[in-house]
Amino acid sequence: MSNNNARRDFILRTGGAGLALSGLIPGLGGFQAALASELADPLAPKSPHFGTKVKSVIWLHQNGAPSTLDLYDYKPELQKLAGQAVPASFMKGIKTSTQGGVNKLWVSKERTWKQYGESGAWFSNLLPNLAEHADKIAFIKSSVTVGATHDISILKLNTGDLNPGRPSLGAWVSYALGSANPNLPPYVVLYNSDREPSAGSQNWNSGFLPAVYQGTAFREGDSPILYLDRPELRTAKQQRSQLDLLKHLNTSSAARYPNDSELRARLRAYELAERMQEAAPDAVSLATESDATKKLYGIDGINDRVSESYGEVLLRARRLVERGVRFVQVVSGYPKGSENENRRSWDAHNNLDENHGVMAKMVDKPIAGLLADLKSRGLLESTLVVWTSEFSRTPWGESGSGRDHNPWGYTTWLAGGGVKAGTTYGGTDEIGLQVADKDTAVDTYDLHATVLQLLGLDHLKTTYLNNGRSERPTVVYGKVIKELLA
Repeated sequence: MSNNNARRDFILRTGGAGLALSGLIPGLGGFQAALASELADPLAPKSPHFGTKVKSVIWLHQNGAPSTLDLYDYKPELQKLAGQAVPASFMKGIKTSTQGGVNKLWVSKERTWKQYGESGAWFSNLLPNLAEHADKIAFIKSSVTVGATHDISILKLNTGDLNPGRPSLGAWVSYALGSANPNLPPYVVLYNSDREPSAGSQNWNSGFLPAVYQGTAFREGDSPILYLDRPELRTAKQQRSQLDLLKHLNTSSAARYPNDSELRARLRAYELAERMQEAAPDAVSLATESDATKKLYGIDGINDRVSESYGEVLLRARRLVERGVRFVQVVSGYPKGSENENRRSWDAHNNLDENHGVMAKMVDKPIAGLLADLKSRGLLESTLVVWTSEFSRTPWGESGSGRDHNPWGYTTWLAGGGVKAGTTYGGTDEIGLQVADKDTAVDTYDLHATVLQLLGLDHLKTTYLNNGRSERPTVVYGKVIKELLA
């Protein structure tokens, strides 16, 4: 039994004795009240550490690692050096075991660049629609991570660890802030494909936090959760009777096993599932959305229908935050009808022009539409949009027309509430390989600390006692990038 569970068990069993102790030991009363509140309703709304306008996060994960060197990071020097071997001076500190070795520097002949907005942010011709929102965005052009393997780096991006077992950032947010809508999960995962993203539920797990805080994956279509609908031959009264019986049996078991968070999560899940039978389908239904709104997200049968599936999940993301969902994680999949393996993620080890041509077309209009829609509805101030990936891609070529993995320097961006829009933090060297100034490097821990800060949470004070250790979302690292805060 962990120290946390032992203490909780002691307080529950001692009852009045615990209250008596609270009068002698400063702070124990508040601690006991917090535990009692958590046990009574772990998803009850909780106040942040300090005031903030941001209520929700839409986290846009670009699965497979796009080349931000081909999207946002214009490098004239790379253009000049294209076709030459990588100068040794740029390789200092890098030990690479790339699949194709370090080949010649490469640039696409199809890439053109232009500056946009008052900020003068650079965008390539792959993102013409998003470029129109340049002044809403705060760029981090000095992102770094550890490892260059998809599953490992995705796990680190989501949980702060290279191994399974730690809570995802969305789970920490659910734990720290609770739910703003009792009829929907506080943490929802969306993806636009017919298969679960790489590494699956490990990326939205609750780790050592109680299971109730884990993410809930919504699939495509009008029935977002399998087996949520009530069978046709079962009446609402019959369902309620069954739930009451289950509640009685599970409550009895919970009394015998007070430290079983999985059992408590199951108890709550049954009740939440009943409420979600109406709330969840309504939340993801696009039937009431206007044609103009759908067109904004690229859901209009135009654009070769490449953007439709991603547009649908982003429109659902907006509907979810509109209804109080705290954290919506959107993992990019691939366009409907895509049979080509080179178009199933951003992982362009070869034929980058074909791959990024399709993937950028899939996300460009929907993300631009999301930012415009949030702004027009007054939701951008209360919603933080995060665009990121597990890492990026190298400036040298692979297989003649692709790029390898790059964890040493790449671009992430934020938009929405609390963000200093139209700014850029950090940068990479002249060929876009490494962070130019190591003091500006932004690791995933720093990104997490900054996102939590924007939600009104101090990452140093967002803690959970696990096996005698006070754990926090950023492990023992992390700093808030204050230059990004408005």
